[in-house]
Amino acid sequence: MNSSLLPHPTRRAMLAAAALSAFGIAARAQSFPSKPLRVIAAGTAGGTADIVARLIADPLSRGLGQTAFVEPKSGAAGAIAVNDLLQSPHDGHTLLVGVNSLVSEIPHAVKLKIDMGRSLQPIVELARSGLVLVANAGFPASNLKDLIAYVKANPGKFSYASYSPGTLSHVLGLLLNKEAGLDLIHVGYKGSSPALIDVMGNNVPLMFDGIGTSLPLLKSGKIKAIAVSTPKRSPLLPDVPTFTELGFPNLEGMSWMGLWCTPDVPSVAQARVREAALMILTQQSVRDRFFELGFEVLAPRSVSEIVASLKADSDRVGSMLQSIGFKPE
Repeated sequence: MNSSLLPHPTRRAMLAAAALSAFGIAARAQSFPSKPLRVIAAGTAGGTADIVARLIADPLSRGLGQTAFVEPKSGAAGAIAVNDLLQSPHDGHTLLVGVNSLVSEIPHAVKLKIDMGRSLQPIVELARSGLVLVANAGFPASNLKDLIAYVKANPGKFSYASYSPGTLSHVLGLLLNKEAGLDLIHVGYKGSSPALIDVMGNNVPLMFDGIGTSLPLLKSGKIKAIAVSTPKRSPLLPDVPTFTELGFPNLEGMSWMGLWCTPDVPSVAQARVREAALMILTQQSVRDRFFELGFEVLAPRSVSEIVASLKADSDRVGSMLQSIGFKPE
């Protein structure tokens, strides 16, 4: 209804209510944060999530006017960190730094008591990275075309490693088998480090790994890169082609590190944290440090876009794992 058609006292009451509502929102925005921020890093001390959390903690403190301290929490594929978040007050003063796989991959790979998708609300994507198909330095093929031909010529003889069963590292190998007609055997590991050791030792000749963790070994020539899963060539590996440009667009896939809370955190608090985080990501020193870690800071996506991508990624991973009869452990 047009408020101009209402009696004058009613219009005044409506305007007063609107003013009070706006004042209340502004007051809540100004009152957050009212105490130090606790940032849970979903991973081991010194791991990627911990490093990222510490990278943003100081500028987040300056942006929000409260101290932010970091606590790494590892175990149970991230569930321990998420449970800690759930047990904390849902007022925005406790946040979590972790990878998108907490929602899009881990629930398909591990039996959990926590519903990750319902428990976590993305606030902002901090930075993205792709995966790279790497090979033992002595592997006969050095490009994807030759790799496919060589594996086909030697059926049943080759395997590939993933840093964990049920993750994108696992799924990309399944997709390569499907798209290229290969029979690579999956070997799952608990982390990149032990898998890369076996790739260097040629116990498992191939692996889909995060660009950041493989980069030092690629630079030293201990392993070699075949292709990357990023939409465009990674500036970290500018000479390595993407799967898309090689004719395999279904092998495109990204992982990203984000800042999360619980869905019921007040929207005003979420908005303030997001605004502060986006300002941090404009700082060149922060962007450079992310680059050193193997991540790129890209154009920010809205929260709704992030939520939609999480669902799409989860659906893809779930469908692929279901097709091979994979069961969560």
